[in-house]
Amino acid sequence: MRFPLLHDEFVGRGWSFPLDFTVNGTVATASGPRKLEQAMALVLNTYPGERPFRPKFGSRLRDFTFEGASVEVFAAVESEVRSALDLWEPRVTVEDVTVRADLDQPSLLLIDITYRIKGENDERNLVHPFYTIPDEGDY
Repeated sequence: MRFPLLHDEFVGRGWSFPLDFTVNGTVATASGPRKLEQAMALVLNTYPGERPFRPKFGSRLRDFTFEGASVEVFAAVESEVRSALDLWEPRVTVEDVTVRADLDQPSLLLIDITYRIKGENDERNLVHPFYTIPDEGDY
């Protein structure tokens, strides 16, 4: 049995990211799995050093922007995503990370993150898009 009040206290509630507003003009908020997925995307999209007061926060995912799509790159991206989320998002347990190229857009990598909210048995997925810049020879 899940207790929503305890769940919201554990996961938290806060401003949505990216910042948004409701139809009433108030700041939109997020909670539960939506809040966690926004937090995970924030970790993956922030490069270490961007936050002056938390200089180590984030991931080095952008280091792979010019690397193309190969098995070695997929493995390195998987490792970076897993280690960044393990370090910076303590409310989830990352079960699996799989990287694959989008068949229709060769410069798009789809990062499939399977995770569980700690204290729950419900397995969830987040697909995080990551765009690369292909080699000039790929055209």
